[in-house]
Amino acid sequence: MDAVELLKRQHQEMERGLARVLDTENPADKKTRFAALADLLTVHIASEEQVFYPAVKAARTEDILLESLEEHLSLKRLLADLLDLDPAEQTFEPKFKVLKEQAEHHHEEEEEHLFPKVSKLLDAGARNTLGEEMLALQKKLTRQGEPREQVVNETDTAAPL
Repeated sequence: MDAVELLKRQHQEMERGLARVLDTENPADKKTRFAALADLLTVHIASEEQVFYPAVKAARTEDILLESLEEHLSLKRLLADLLDLDPAEQTFEPKFKVLKEQAEHHHEEEEEHLFPKVSKLLDAGARNTLGEEMLALQKKLTRQGEPREQVVNETDTAAPL
């Protein structure tokens, strides 16, 4: 699968998941939906940081990638905070809305600025190979169980490029 198309599809899936968390008032349902979303977001971020960004690093993309890594750090910090909160707590929903807004902004930035450059830098075969590597990592992290739990260990500094 083409890496750019994979990431765009995952962005859409996460944005639907972000909206679903806010669609319920039931704290137990909210917790379940948030946990599923946090796992999706965590494996998505990991595959970008470990596979996609290093593969597409070039002089014309480095500034975008560095900003994306800082945005990932912010998302990880919000995820870590939210994982410690009960969805019934007063601060859960406002903090979650900040996560939602930041994630949507990040997706928009990648889709408008990074992905067009990557599509020019890498041919379809290279993007497909990259997409397969990303999917393999995402599946591995998911099989290990509750990937969201790792995010609390990744909130000090942005991932290296």
